[in-house]
Amino acid sequence: MKYRLILAEEAHHEVSLMCRVLGVSRAGYYAWKNRGESRRQREDAALAEKIRAIHSGSRGTYGSPRVHAELRQGHGVRCSRKRVARLMREHDLVGVHRRRRRCLTKQDTQAAPAPDLTGRDFTAERPGEKLVGDITYLPTEEGWLYLATVLDLATRKVVGYSMAEHLRAELVCDAIRAAAGRGALAEQAIFHSDRGTQYTSAQFRTLCGQLGVRQSMGRVGSCFDNAVAESFFASLKTEIGTRIWRTRAEARAAVFEWIAVHYNRRRRHSSIGYLTPEEAEHRYREQPLAA
Repeated sequence: MKYRLILAEEAHHEVSLMCRVLGVSRAGYYAWKNRGESRRQREDAALAEKIRAIHSGSRGTYGSPRVHAELRQGHGVRCSRKRVARLMREHDLVGVHRRRRRCLTKQDTQAAPAPDLTGRDFTAERPGEKLVGDITYLPTEEGWLYLATVLDLATRKVVGYSMAEHLRAELVCDAIRAAAGRGALAEQAIFHSDRGTQYTSAQFRTLCGQLGVRQSMGRVGSCFDNAVAESFFASLKTEIGTRIWRTRAEARAAVFEWIAVHYNRRRRHSSIGYLTPEEAEHRYREQPLAA
């Protein structure tokens, strides 16, 4: 707005000169200045501060849909998503876009894969019934650090994970043991993964049998057959920052903080109604009481 530009430059240039250049009257400018901001402008300014705080709290990753959800569900603020998007544009606040992830899957052609029990249906009626897992890598100056995760499809919560310097079967075994140790596996739970050697190994198959877990596997080379796990790692790489850590210990600490503090407790997911994983888990726990 022309009047705002004049106000911003008032200390550096003559008002009369700026009014002539911009084609407005001095009287009109001073009338606007003395009138002050409208109620709508004051409300926008207050809302913009809340938006800025939410965007900062998301590590600068949230776009307008998640900011709008956090305002509505986390702060009780009622406003339209278009208004949030407009204020974010005006204040140069943008979300981040995920990058394509390099696949680590190496198939053991001698091992018979488990059948696909999900059919790309990545939904679940209750927590613990259907879970997905995958492996990714994190670069450090000491070498690679590998991360294996177990995600619950009902809540999108990371219920188990492990990190190691190797890609042996113990990596994925430790991740699903962590999920079992937290009581996150229902009887006859389905665990879906790709056909990597870690998941087709006799060691992992035996452990799944001991835990009462049914294995499910997608096709080789099809990221859509394990889309939720792929999406999780894309979010991690984007939101945690693309960098090389000095040590594996530093990378471990960063992953722990992102999963335990940010992802499970604060990050909102469109697939579960813009709840956080812990909010979704709490809602499921409350359902039997309300029945």
